[in-house]
Amino acid sequence: MLAASASTTLRDLRLEVELEVRAGSPLALAGPSGAGKTSVLRIVAGLLRPEAGHVTCGGERWLDTRRDLDLPPERRGCGFLFQGYALFPHLRGWENVAYGLSGPRRARRPRAVALLERFGAGPLADARPRELSGGERQRVALARALARRPRALLLDEPLSALDTRTRADAARELAAAIVEADVPTLLVTHDFTEASQLTDEVAIMDAGRVVQRGTAAQLADSPASPFVADFTGAVVLNGEAARTEGGLTVVNLDGGGEIRSTDIARGPVAASIYPWEIAIEPPGARGGGSALNRLEAEVLTVTAVGNRARVGLLARQHLTAEITGASASRLGLSRGSRVTATWKATATRLIAR
Repeated sequence: MLAASASTTLRDLRLEVELEVRAGSPLALAGPSGAGKTSVLRIVAGLLRPEAGHVTCGGERWLDTRRDLDLPPERRGCGFLFQGYALFPHLRGWENVAYGLSGPRRARRPRAVALLERFGAGPLADARPRELSGGERQRVALARALARRPRALLLDEPLSALDTRTRADAARELAAAIVEADVPTLLVTHDFTEASQLTDEVAIMDAGRVVQRGTAAQLADSPASPFVADFTGAVVLNGEAARTEGGLTVVNLDGGGEIRSTDIARGPVAASIYPWEIAIEPPGARGGGSALNRLEAEVLTVTAVGNRARVGLLARQHLTAEITGASASRLGLSRGSRVTATWKATATRLIAR
């Protein structure tokens, strides 16, 4: 198990973090840029010493500021996959992987090539980084990170250098490699979807602190704050939970309009709804379904995402709906179109503000 705590000042950010990661249960640190995520990796790796804190892995103490103990990076045995991969441009693929291996050159090459082959990158052994695609560089960098049988695996935005066409395949390969490594794995990302694909648990960071930790499903279903709801991809509407009506909470929205939720709340709240829960109807439609929430809105944007369309809406507050491309075409949606956004009370989560 990897355990770490840190308390330190980073320019204008105060970092206060405590976490544990077990082998076989990778953890993602997810959050916006500047939240302190990469600094946590650097503290674990020994590249940054906090004012106070400790790091232990597999029962060995790597850092203990109270005892003035701070093992250098080379003695900690972390495999670090840097953002952008940080391959040596003048070295060939196998030489990048072999860089941290011990032993004579003739013995290191076959070990490095074997690692590359493990990730389907054997043919890249003699290629230099400038000759490789983003996905190919990722495979070489991952082989290098695992070359010394690391005691912990640290991944900093591992998919950020990839284009959207190669990201899905690279994510599957990386997830399989994490499982195969079977060591405590800590991954940093600003993308909640990426975190949910690659790890079992997600710890959401904001302003130097972990604000909520759980599985992706738990975080999406029960966000602890409006920030968490927004980060997981929900639409967030602010208002005042004013009364109950037929067992439902009625929320008067800031700027006008009201919605209903099966959650019980009073006072200032943030209502979170996921875009795929929101349907779009032509203006004036009777809406014979079970959806109780109906807001008149103006279309701001229509963006194709595969066979779906993400529709940006303005209904006093901003909304985003996700519908099929066929539905968007049938409705003739374009900027300025007037529509009605509808969704169910059961799809509306209320979070105290």
